[in-house]
Amino acid sequence: MPLAPGLDLCAGALPLAGGPFVFAHLRAIAISGGRPVASWEMPSSEIASWLAALPPQVRERAEMRLDALKAPRPPVALAGGGRPLGFSRPLVMGILNVTPDSFSDGGRFADPARALARAQAMIAAGADIIDVGGESTRPGATPVWEEEELDRILPVLAALKEAPVPISVDTRHARVMEAALDAGAAMINDVSALTHDPDSLAVVAARDCPVILMHARGDPQRMQDNPVYEDVLTEVFAFLDARIRACEAAGIARERLIVDPGIGFGKTLRHNLTLLNGLAALHALGAPLLVGVSRKRFIGALSREEVPERRLAGSLAAALAAVDKGVQVLRVHDVAETVQALAVRQGLIDGSLMDRAAMGAP
Repeated sequence: MPLAPGLDLCAGALPLAGGPFVFAHLRAIAISGGRPVASWEMPSSEIASWLAALPPQVRERAEMRLDALKAPRPPVALAGGGRPLGFSRPLVMGILNVTPDSFSDGGRFADPARALARAQAMIAAGADIIDVGGESTRPGATPVWEEEELDRILPVLAALKEAPVPISVDTRHARVMEAALDAGAAMINDVSALTHDPDSLAVVAARDCPVILMHARGDPQRMQDNPVYEDVLTEVFAFLDARIRACEAAGIARERLIVDPGIGFGKTLRHNLTLLNGLAALHALGAPLLVGVSRKRFIGALSREEVPERRLAGSLAAALAAVDKGVQVLRVHDVAETVQALAVRQGLIDGSLMDRAAMGAP
């Protein structure tokens, strides 16, 4: 039962995922078979009476979702130790594609020396995480053999072994996950949510590392061939909820999980916009939320910009809108610009809070 909060700043509002935003209205949705079957809307002042009227088992589950929606996300411990990822502010994950065919920067950083320089520049610009990918999963991309993927990423991981920020590896393959973790990677980012390779759950469980679970419908070659949903937000919620439970059953602690709705992966423009506008509901999953909107096709569709590298302004607009829905991690190409935008946004929030305090506002 995902809970979709309406964000507001007024008396009786409740915290959203323990962050600076609150909600004063709630829409509760009952799901059966991955589809919505009933819904209720109410102000926060009526939530307690609504819960009390529910059957005991339903009430228990609704209370669990509500608690997840409100609670701050604890730090995520990394493989190999090091300082855990904390979520007191939005984190920026810098994208490092070491592929010849990624949609935006394919081929630019395939050389290990250039990849290292790119990573160092992103770290200097304020990246909190570097995400290294050796297989393009853009729409229409062809699969890559594991050996080729390893040939691409292992030299880069070796060069980044002493990096001052954690290194994530974007892969769907268990063998690549294992080798990357052996080479010093601290976390895994899987666009298939550990469904592509039957051995991946066991690898992540054995290595006790964080993993990003992303929703995608279909494989990269065919995922944009007329994707259809009855209700994209509840179906994505139900999928991610099922993957969280599968991970827990496999021995992966919930505290190691981060979820990603997979903007642009098996979704139309309308699906992407519905998900972005409904992001707050995904906090009821109880896991940190990562969103990747950087330079994506929906930005080009809205802005009539065909060239991905010219979509910076649209990427920043979408990223800030996601952060205003409580998103904890942004996956981006343009680190310096995103860090600057977040700093200005935080300054505006801090200034607003100081003004409210000076006026005696709650």
